[in-house]
Order: sequence, then C-alpha cells, then structure tokens
Amino acid sequence: MLLPKRVKHRKWHKGRRRAKGMECRATELAFGSVGLKNLSTKWLTSRQIEAARRAIMRYFKKGGKLWIRTFPDKPVTTKGNEVPMGSGKGGVDHYVFVLKPGRIIFEIDGLKDDIAKEALEKAAAKLPVKTKIITREA
Repeated sequence: MLLPKRVKHRKWHKGRRRAKGMECRATELAFGSVGLKNLSTKWLTSRQIEAARRAIMRYFKKGGKLWIRTFPDKPVTTKGNEVPMGSGKGGVDHYVFVLKPGRIIFEIDGLKDDIAKEALEKAAAKLPVKTKIITREA
C-alpha cells in the first residue's frame, strides 16, 4: 500500500470537509490515453487506491502502463475503544488523499480503448466517489 517514507509532521489537523472548490492540478490527461476522473469530494484511503490499482492490473497482460495520479499523505489518527476523554490525540492509523472534483486518479496507456475502459470501470467500482472515464482528444 501507499504511504509516505518520511513526514514533516506526524499528526495533522483534520481540516473541514467543504464541498467547495474544484481541483486545480491534475485535471487533464498528462501521461496516458485513457483516464479516470473524479466528480466528488471525499477522502481516498491508501487501501482503496491499492484495491483499484489491483483491479486495473488484472487487465494488463504483457503491455500497457498505469499512472497513479494521487498519493495518500494526510495521516488520520484514531484512539482505541473504551479510551477515556483526554490523554491526547490518538496514534496514526492510516493515510488518505483529499480528493476534489476534477482530479484525475488513474491514467492508462498501451491497452485497447474498450479494454482500458472496462479496467477503469472495475477500478471505479472499488472507489467511494463518482467518476467518469475520459479519453485524449486526438
């Protein structure tokens, strides 16, 4: 699974879940010919990214290349069950990527368009967000 090697700050503030704002970066295809674009706001965990990646990789036989355009770098902490109030913030449990609408999550190249779209549909089923499949305009 994806997680950072080193972090500047071990624990982050949670932040506010605002539905405002579109993504500014990674909104166009840069590497592949077919991509999976996000349409909603959500936290994407490293487990979800890995599950989608595995679903896509099943469609790659010999050729093809996959680019993952997200990386989970935000730590999420949890406290244990039946731990009383106080005694500080919990330990880091997992890492997430904050998704905004318009972000490209995966890009594929080297596969036939129909197979690539099928692979991305399988990957989209593993993700908790609404997505659409986009292709490069040639």
